[in-house]
Amino acid sequence: MPSHRIFLPGSTIGVMGAGQLGRMFAIAARRMGYRVHTFSPDEDTPTGQLADREVAASYQDAEAVRDFARSIDVLTFEFENVPTQTVEWAAEFCEVRPSANVLHICQHRLREKQFLAGAGLPLPRFMPVNSAADLAEAIKHLGAPSVLKTAAFGYDGKGQRKVEPREDPAKIWESLGGNPAVLEQFVDFEKEVSVIVARGVDGQMAAYPVCENIHRNHILDVTTVPAGIPAEVDVQARVLAGEVAEKLGVVGLLAVEMFLLKDGSLLINELAPRPHNSGHFSFDASVTSQFEQQLRAVCGLPLGSTESLRPSAMVNLLGDLWAKGEPNWAAAAAMPHVKIHLYGKAEPRPGRKMGHMVAFGNSAEEAMHSALEARAALMKSSATISKRRNPVKSAH
Repeated sequence: MPSHRIFLPGSTIGVMGAGQLGRMFAIAARRMGYRVHTFSPDEDTPTGQLADREVAASYQDAEAVRDFARSIDVLTFEFENVPTQTVEWAAEFCEVRPSANVLHICQHRLREKQFLAGAGLPLPRFMPVNSAADLAEAIKHLGAPSVLKTAAFGYDGKGQRKVEPREDPAKIWESLGGNPAVLEQFVDFEKEVSVIVARGVDGQMAAYPVCENIHRNHILDVTTVPAGIPAEVDVQARVLAGEVAEKLGVVGLLAVEMFLLKDGSLLINELAPRPHNSGHFSFDASVTSQFEQQLRAVCGLPLGSTESLRPSAMVNLLGDLWAKGEPNWAAAAAMPHVKIHLYGKAEPRPGRKMGHMVAFGNSAEEAMHSALEARAALMKSSATISKRRNPVKSAH
């Protein structure tokens, strides 16, 4: 039975992982009066810059993990690829939410898909692949094109590739380095959507509005809320996300990525038991951000409202924007309905998430236009940007 212990403001929350998700979690936690400790192999991390304590040590360092766990009340995560043994060491001294079992399932694509299939939940057809012969057989059953994904350590499109007709399975397998994989049927989807659902220690759940996502080079590029989908699909997606969270037994957040098919049905693509890139809009546009909701859930507090305050759009800022020097932040800041979030990462690299921007509008389409305009303005020199200011009326 899961523990229902409640951790009130003043308690110390530990975060495994130290990237931008932990950074925004730390902002929410400190605002509510909690202390935050973070653990990762790195120093001067996005989370560590805001935490009360930053521990830099290997996840395989049992002594360091146990010492960290002794200093906190409850442990949560900003990414799921933490070794199960690490979580078990921590659990000797503190509450762990979500559980090691949830992480174990979600950090491995094959285990995740087998869990979903076993629970009777809708997902694309798939087959495990452990050899070139397996791959050839899987292609026969699932056809080509299809999608080959490594079983472990996959995010932002890493470890996956499209399998085209007439490609040589032996060469494909060799290019994968012989790592266990999953072949998945190719889905001709209408849209990619996601739902972030929170589940508390008492089983209470709260789902955010459905997000519509556009990817570029397998990395999330733009998210708009509300999604441009029929009302009945919105309800179906949120119910489906809740079913997954319930069957997994998540305490915390769960992001459920889905494909919306042309017939209006949904297939689950991937799960993430943590805050998610598509939920960044909530930091500015929701009554309760996904990060505050994670805090509430893992501390045993009542969940907050997931109501959206205004239609919004989020655009990612990748390291590519720095190719010609520092982006023109003043240009984006001059746009009155745009919020800038930067993650404190020192080195911009192509494909690396350095920040994001959220824009508002009277509709999701209007918000998306503003967000894309703001990002485009970052690439222009200050001399070519006309100043934009809110009109200010003097009071008489």
